[in-house]
Amino acid sequence: MIIDAHHHLWRADRGDYHWMSPDVPVLARDYLADDLRPVLRRAGVDRTVLVQAAQTEAETDFLLSLASDADFVAGVVGWLDFEDAAFPVKLEALMRRPKFVGLRPMLQDQADDDYILRPAFLANIGHLAASGAAFDILTFPRHLSRIACMLDAVPDLRAVIDHLSKPPVASGRMEGWAEDIARVAVHPHVHCKVSGLVTEARHADWVPTDLAPYVHHVFHAFGADRLMFGSDWPVCLLAASYAEVLNAARGILDPLLDAEGMAKVFGSNAVKFYRL
Repeated sequence: MIIDAHHHLWRADRGDYHWMSPDVPVLARDYLADDLRPVLRRAGVDRTVLVQAAQTEAETDFLLSLASDADFVAGVVGWLDFEDAAFPVKLEALMRRPKFVGLRPMLQDQADDDYILRPAFLANIGHLAASGAAFDILTFPRHLSRIACMLDAVPDLRAVIDHLSKPPVASGRMEGWAEDIARVAVHPHVHCKVSGLVTEARHADWVPTDLAPYVHHVFHAFGADRLMFGSDWPVCLLAASYAEVLNAARGILDPLLDAEGMAKVFGSNAVKFYRL
């Protein structure tokens, strides 16, 4: 079974996608289950994890509703405000919803890089860890040192780094990011998604060898048991088709992994991590 551990669906007229702009028409349109279903069929992907793209509880409800009607969606990563006093009650309610598997605050968009270490945030991360739900970490490289501190404070948290924390693929630089993500990888409950790299590369003229050093680094840091593939569709369409993203990941990882390892990264690791 092949699992895409990271994609989005949205309806543009809902109005809570703060990042959406008519200046980027490839993203400023609807992407719903019927749009993705034939893409998955052609790619041979069996199940997916649907991830939030708006910082609202309403979007989480919307995604859970979509997932109830989409047989290929195995899990939904939603959103709650981690500084909301009602966070524990709201999390408990989400835990009862079919296909809910975790939360993702959009940490990369916070004005304060130390938001991750605020007492209210850490207290509610503790509630999330106790619940057993997953935590998706959406950050830039500059946040990774703070993420490591957060993980020191909540060592039982089951977390996954989205998009390798968006390293500067276009420039080819690895210093700083490489050391910081290796520090995060020391925590045994933390995974990493091989996702989102094509949009950090040179867009139209990227080649898989641009991505390979970054994937190789996280492979050596996290190992075959803590990596998972994600397409980041439809955001990936800014730079590549779904098939190109999947084939690039396969081509880069195939020399590093045996058949069992490939089955883990492209399937069973996501099943285990998200408890699908």
